[in-house]
Amino acid sequence: MDEKPRRAVLSVANKDGIVAFAQGLVDRGFEIVSSGGTAKLLASANVSVRTVSEITGFPEILSGRVKTLNPKIHGGILARRTMSSDLAELEQHDIHLVDVVAVNFYPFEEKVAFGASIEEIIENIDIGGPSMLRAAAKNFRDVLSVIDPDDYQLLLSKLDEGIDLTTRLFLAKKTFRASACYESAIASFISRLAAEGDRLGEVAVEAKFPSVVSLSFDKVQDLRYGENPHQTGAFYRELTGHPAGVAGAQKLQGKELSYNNILDLDAAWRLVSELDSSRATAVVVKHNNPCGAACANTLAEAYVEARSTDPVSAFGGIVALNQPVDEATATELASTFLEAVMAPSFEAEALEVLAKKKNLRLLTIGDPKHSLEKGFNFHRVVGGLLAQSWDEGEEEVFEIVTERSPSKVEMQGLRFSWKVAKHVKSNAIVVAREEVLLGVGAGQMSRVDSCHLAISKANSSLQGAVAASDAFFPFRDGVDVLVDSGITAIIQPGGSIRDQEVVQAANDLGLAMLMTGARHFRH
Repeated sequence: MDEKPRRAVLSVANKDGIVAFAQGLVDRGFEIVSSGGTAKLLASANVSVRTVSEITGFPEILSGRVKTLNPKIHGGILARRTMSSDLAELEQHDIHLVDVVAVNFYPFEEKVAFGASIEEIIENIDIGGPSMLRAAAKNFRDVLSVIDPDDYQLLLSKLDEGIDLTTRLFLAKKTFRASACYESAIASFISRLAAEGDRLGEVAVEAKFPSVVSLSFDKVQDLRYGENPHQTGAFYRELTGHPAGVAGAQKLQGKELSYNNILDLDAAWRLVSELDSSRATAVVVKHNNPCGAACANTLAEAYVEARSTDPVSAFGGIVALNQPVDEATATELASTFLEAVMAPSFEAEALEVLAKKKNLRLLTIGDPKHSLEKGFNFHRVVGGLLAQSWDEGEEEVFEIVTERSPSKVEMQGLRFSWKVAKHVKSNAIVVAREEVLLGVGAGQMSRVDSCHLAISKANSSLQGAVAASDAFFPFRDGVDVLVDSGITAIIQPGGSIRDQEVVQAANDLGLAMLMTGARHFRH
């Protein structure tokens, strides 16, 4: 058996880098065994490959559902090289040792996230792949298990240097973590299914929240500290294969991100993702609240307008932009002390300008419209976990409840301010004109105090401006305060027992008022 070439079994759903990896193994004396689409891809790339069926003497059956579940494969993976009895059995049954197993799983989680049919989701529950990979990881002293394409080059280089136990353990740990996450995702989905009838096909996704929640995240980095220096901290990325939001961003320059930076970047990106995607948009966040937001014809104009909302708070703030950063925008960004800037991309001239700010963190992120979160929003409490659906950016139905309807300009401001208010800590009041934020009242214990605060933060006249409230006005006092400052239209959810009193106050004051029927508390 020692005279036989080393063998690698490759079976991957994600084909990134697999051809180069397979050829690298062949160049190092490995025989490649593969199945299905992986085998076809390797053969088409002129990589020497043997099919699983050729090795097992048994064809793929059940439309490919059964391919690798065979002693000729698993025996070669699980055999212990230090046990003569294992090796003797392999010799008896003409089973070849397997030294490398490279597998990644069917995209089950993606199918669930993107709303595939139940039948398609179930077909994407991988059986053979996890079985082979777990077997390899169990036998890590003798077999290398590779689930991440990013590790292909590592393995090839280690083969050249000599594989050490540290590398074997690293790959085995990664395998079992990925397998645990995969099984957890399957269990969570299956627990949400319910029978709709007596026939086998009559199942539906019934329970929105699974009976058991298992969360799996991969550590991105340790942080210098948490919210405060006496707290430790770390940043984890959800194991979905396609990290979204800040977890999927790429840092181009600057200091390491802090715990608070990450929180604020997330808040800024959520808001910029919801505002008008057809216009250049800028958002400035401080302490998890927007202190500036604007849409304009150019990105530089949008940033200048957003910064002017509250220049004092913008100092040391976090900025999110929805378009590639050009030189003009970079020049304006460089004129302000900022902690971090996030955008889809940065032009070369912009990077040259911002490179002078060596500590400024620059991050690139994908298309804003793809950044809204799937699944659930979780919040830890002592001894437990709260779960809810995300407060996504659905378009609410606006009802005009006053005698006067808002003008076209007022309506534009109302829609804009309503989206901003959703991202402000409750109790939230924001004032705006058209698509420029003018003042924010955040996190106050009474709504009327938030009204006073939003007005006091405005750096320009509020005559003809509009206001948004994240929840209903419990009394008319907040409306009176806003109108006294020059506000001419208000948007709010409604739902108070005093709604009629508030609407009557609006009519008496000549105000236009919209009710949405949906509130946006943010604690």
